[in-house]
Amino acid sequence: MNRNGILAGGNFIIDHVKMIDAYPAQDMLATITSETSSNGGGPYNVLKDLAAMQAGFPLAAAGLVGRDPNGDWILRDCTNAGIDTRQLQQTSEAPTSYTDAMTVASTGRRTFFHQRGANALLGEAHFDFRTSSARMFHLGYLMLLDEMDRLPPDGRTIASRVLEAAQRSGLTTSVDIVSTENPHFREIATAALPFTDCLIINEIEAGKSTGMNLREGNWVNVEACVESARLLLDRGVKSEVVIHFVEGAIVASDDGKVTTQGSLELPHGFIAGATGAGDAFAAGYLLGLHEGWAVADRLRLAVCSAAQCMTHATPSLGLRPVADCLALGKLFPFRLLA
Repeated sequence: MNRNGILAGGNFIIDHVKMIDAYPAQDMLATITSETSSNGGGPYNVLKDLAAMQAGFPLAAAGLVGRDPNGDWILRDCTNAGIDTRQLQQTSEAPTSYTDAMTVASTGRRTFFHQRGANALLGEAHFDFRTSSARMFHLGYLMLLDEMDRLPPDGRTIASRVLEAAQRSGLTTSVDIVSTENPHFREIATAALPFTDCLIINEIEAGKSTGMNLREGNWVNVEACVESARLLLDRGVKSEVVIHFVEGAIVASDDGKVTTQGSLELPHGFIAGATGAGDAFAAGYLLGLHEGWAVADRLRLAVCSAAQCMTHATPSLGLRPVADCLALGKLFPFRLLA
């Protein structure tokens, strides 16, 4: 089979993005200054980002939404973006998942309140890789998919079985994780690693996966990130581990090479919101991976895509074609990573 394109599966969510004047203390009040509804969840955001970036290859969705107005909205939105929805199924057993994302207007920092909904029911039976002609399968988010995160007695999560099935069908797999507290975080992450070709996570998730502290005060410890990435390779990731953070990103590859890239130094007032920036980073990296770009070029597009995302409060409406994203690298300087 001549494989082409990206199939993204996992969380499909309606995000209610609410701009607030400040994050309140317990029992106190904050003012909502504006609000919008949009796509949310790793695979949904990545697909919408790739569509906006005019990726030039097929995009397909795999997931579970409710048989309700929000589910209908997601299906229409994907179709309008040119995303294949044949594996994006509806259920009457739970509502479409949604998130209230509270974003502080002055900083772009956000806090999430999530209704798990239909995503909690997504399982092995909802994926059919035999009918997919995609080259790559992107799964997200681990820790936010109840059935996929389930650990049967053999220690193999359902997600690990889905990833193995994708690899057996000839797809390259990539995985993203959400930053959350979970008593089984390390076990769930570790179970997926041997069936992951490319792991794309932030420093919080890398630290929780390896038991390492990757920040020193307000600054990321780049050497610790590299050590953590190499440990994740040792634990089973087949090709490369990508760890991104506010200051930039690193990639550790199975050939022993390490590549680093600083993020863009953005001027005051540039950031309208940070919701979806990590997914935009992943979209840029996956686009370059699909097209066979060198790691350094993938990383440059990834940090530029993340910066472009932050020009809008929603996860994907700030994205632009690839050339426009890369042009930000000519407007603003890149940080130097220590």
